[in-house]
Amino acid sequence: MEEEREEVKSFKELGIVDELIEACDSLGWKNPSKIQAEAIPHALEGKDLIGLAQTGSGKTGAFALPIIQALLVAKQAFFACVLSPTRELAIQIAEQFEALGSSNGLRCAVLVGGVDHVQQSITLGKRPHIVVATPGRLVDHLSNTKGFSLRTIKYLVLDEADRLLNEDFEKSLDEILSAIPRERRTYLFSATMTKKVQKLQRACLRNPVKIEAASKYSTVDTLKQQYRFVPAKFKNCYLVYILIEKSASTSMVFTRTCEATRHLALMLRNLGLRAIPISGQMTQTKRLGALNKFKAGECNILICTDVASRGLDIPSVDMVINYDIPTNSKDYIHRVGRTARAGRSGVAISLVNQYELEWYIQIEKLIGKKLPEFTAQEEEVLLLLERVTEAERLSRMKMKEMGGPKRRRGGEGEEEEVEKFQGKGKKSSNKKSKRQ
Repeated sequence: MEEEREEVKSFKELGIVDELIEACDSLGWKNPSKIQAEAIPHALEGKDLIGLAQTGSGKTGAFALPIIQALLVAKQAFFACVLSPTRELAIQIAEQFEALGSSNGLRCAVLVGGVDHVQQSITLGKRPHIVVATPGRLVDHLSNTKGFSLRTIKYLVLDEADRLLNEDFEKSLDEILSAIPRERRTYLFSATMTKKVQKLQRACLRNPVKIEAASKYSTVDTLKQQYRFVPAKFKNCYLVYILIEKSASTSMVFTRTCEATRHLALMLRNLGLRAIPISGQMTQTKRLGALNKFKAGECNILICTDVASRGLDIPSVDMVINYDIPTNSKDYIHRVGRTARAGRSGVAISLVNQYELEWYIQIEKLIGKKLPEFTAQEEEVLLLLERVTEAERLSRMKMKEMGGPKRRRGGEGEEEEVEKFQGKGKKSSNKKSKRQ
């Protein structure tokens, strides 16, 4: 099998048709990735699949290409349904489907929360070929959108399957599985394998081929991982120190709560750093707006909760900082997978305080190695303490004005602050950074 894989040099040798090879070429996909090389031949043979691969390894192409190739023959509306745990990932998957199928008139509908329900119903009325959805919104449309059903679909894809199988989605997933035909192809893709994924495999896949293009829980070789044990009271100082030291980098900073994303973004902006928050408490429009500003380089620091750790392909991320250590060690794999994607190099730094040590030990057990320490002289870091303390104070005052943690979902305070930053923050950013 290893020898066969080594011989595969092109999508053509995998059985992909010429028009899709041209589409791959236009996206810059010159050769198949490991998961694509192993999954596509089985998919084209009509097999159910379980694909395990590192995040950033080309999983979307591994299921999108076989589906579109089958669609070229069938030309059927509501041909495939792809489920995603997050809105942003669903939008990204749909964009890849549309790019690959653009020359063939492929129509795709995205069904996610936070977007107008009526507009989505109109899109469904145009009978798209592919439906990409989060489970809750899909169930909503199955129940309430007249004339919409998935009784004819030929393919079901569960992307980031381990996350789809948590308690938040379990009921919705059961309803979806009862609303689709039993005779179908099912593809289950994830970076991690859990007991729940194994249970689902037994429930709804038929003699699946398991493709493991990575070890059970692994990170890519081009990722440099480090940790720093810090006193809790100085964690913000270390964060600011690292971001200033690596001010030319694009960085994602992961926190545990939505409130923390806002607090840290405000604090960093008070220090002249170009930070912007993204969390599940923001409306969909604002989340996409923040993400687009980060992608476009208007802001080079994205402060986020785990909502952003799944499947988002932001090619220019140089560094991931775990400001809060994840309580579920498997989330670490997804967080650090935002950098060092598709063969590029990247850095991941975890800031660990005394209360998080047990969670960090679980991460080292999961990845099977001890990480080197990020080196920094504490005396040098603490030179920032006075300025960081003042920036924290101003951030807390601003959050109190905005309504703090109880601020109504979609409130205007945060958006106003972001817009204010966009207008004025960049100039002060450069001046303050140079003073460091």
